[in-house]
Amino acid sequence: MQGNIRLEHNLISVDHDQRLHVMLELAAPAVVGQVRQPMALALVVDRSGSMHGDKLEAAATCAAWLAERLRPDDRLALVSFDDKIAIHVPAAPVASGGVARAVRSLRPGGSTNLSGGFLAGLQLLEPLRDVATRRILLLTDGHANVGIVDPASLVHVAGSAAGRGITTTTIGFGDGFDEDLLTAMADAGRGAAHYAASPDDAAGVFADEADDLAALVAQNVAVSIRTAHPNVTGAALLGDWPVHATGKALRVDLGDAYAGRTRRLVLALDVTGLQDLGPCQVAELVVEYTSIGDEVAQHTLHMPVTVHVASAAEAAAAGIDIEVREEVAILAAARAQQNALDAAGRGDVVGAKMALRDAAIGLRGVSSGSPRARDLLARADEVEALADLDKWAAKELKSLKFQSHRAGRGRDRK
Repeated sequence: MQGNIRLEHNLISVDHDQRLHVMLELAAPAVVGQVRQPMALALVVDRSGSMHGDKLEAAATCAAWLAERLRPDDRLALVSFDDKIAIHVPAAPVASGGVARAVRSLRPGGSTNLSGGFLAGLQLLEPLRDVATRRILLLTDGHANVGIVDPASLVHVAGSAAGRGITTTTIGFGDGFDEDLLTAMADAGRGAAHYAASPDDAAGVFADEADDLAALVAQNVAVSIRTAHPNVTGAALLGDWPVHATGKALRVDLGDAYAGRTRRLVLALDVTGLQDLGPCQVAELVVEYTSIGDEVAQHTLHMPVTVHVASAAEAAAAGIDIEVREEVAILAAARAQQNALDAAGRGDVVGAKMALRDAAIGLRGVSSGSPRARDLLARADEVEALADLDKWAAKELKSLKFQSHRAGRGRDRK
């Protein structure tokens, strides 16, 4: 992978306190002729009573579609759950076609033992330690109400599995599932969180996941932020990635990386008055990842963050990096959406709508003259449309949650 550091301000003013926005771009190479390592997936499907009809049919269709797009030497397991757990296919090679047949035989049943299904999927993948990529795909439309029902415990299980090399992607169907739980499990599990508002949306979700799996070139991508100057008094991540404090550094878990795509990470450094003109290293970013192409190998990149200190007049006259500023605005809008959700949860509908309108104003403010103006304005329209609704039903709240979650992580660029 290749890294590039960009600063919002090309020059910073001598002897002034300021907040410095830094954007890291991580580009995964396009892969030509490289053979990826085999992978093992466990499809864990909710078959509780609420999954009857179109939902189970959509899950079956999507599972068969996914199996067709995997390689014959990949492994695909199938677990289903209601209040009981059933293992239909124990991580068999995809070529056998067992998953496609088994998933079409599922029938809706009783309650939702999400933890039991998830743990069964883990148990099937756990022995396959020679497989570079092991992932659980969890599909559910309801709340965990049997087995382990404490959200923190379920998130801990997903995080512990990720530490052992098994990642988790979650897919929520309809409007009855717990979006906070599914996004938190995906975060802890270093996977993705998807929302399928209707059975028809499920095909697009599986298409996204299949595209990602096919393009997977690196796992366990993490960035450590180490401040390197006594005048740096604070460091913060802008966005919704999992962050851990490790001593004086911050460690950000970015999950997987995909061929030909670039991921952006934005951070803010609080810098007190630097008194020496010229270049000054204020931080270091350390990127770690595991490549999984023709061979599995560990890699580390050390990247200094260097600012250029100039006179107040020179700093004021210098240009800015408009793309960094846009990214800051997009992340601020995502944070405003999360604030709106929090306000709505407290019953403060007026505060929620104000947060959304502020987000839209910020997006419109950076769109002027931007090459991405159309995308920024479309995003502002989406946010504003939510603010204009008289009522927010479950569907709107879930849409807001997943929009905020995805925007807070930025979108990989091809």
